[in-house]
Amino acid sequence: MTDAPTPPVLQLRVVVEATDYDAAVAFFRDTLGLPEYLAFAEGHDERVVILDAGRATLEIANPAHKRAIDRIEANGAESPHIRLAFEVTDTEGVTRRLEAAGGRVVAEPVVTPWQSLNSRLDAPAGLQITLFQELLEGGERAVLDGFATDEDRAAD
Repeated sequence: MTDAPTPPVLQLRVVVEATDYDAAVAFFRDTLGLPEYLAFAEGHDERVVILDAGRATLEIANPAHKRAIDRIEANGAESPHIRLAFEVTDTEGVTRRLEAAGGRVVAEPVVTPWQSLNSRLDAPAGLQITLFQELLEGGERAVLDGFATDEDRAAD
């Protein structure tokens, strides 16, 4: 048995500031169903929870914690928001569940050219999220037009 080298990156963690921390945690943990991996609180008003999102984690931080991390990691430079995408097994059902929990549907589920069923919602913490359900296996998708690695494209 050979020892595989340790990869240079072990985890992707998305850090999100949530002004209404409790609503964001309820939406993503309790309604979407991301299990709590770790939680931390320091002082009276600083809270963060790290949610397990399968192959990544979603970290929801309240403003006090976000400011602390921004100060420590980036000399106080404010970090931006981004759109998140969650692979689910039932895009339609999860879309309806999140809508009932306060998510605003931006786009109803639609089959994409890359054969996934996607919907888009505005979620707590000022996030926009995509829900996607893969309709083909990875190997089946890889042969569709447009799917190639940069190396394959350069060889053509």
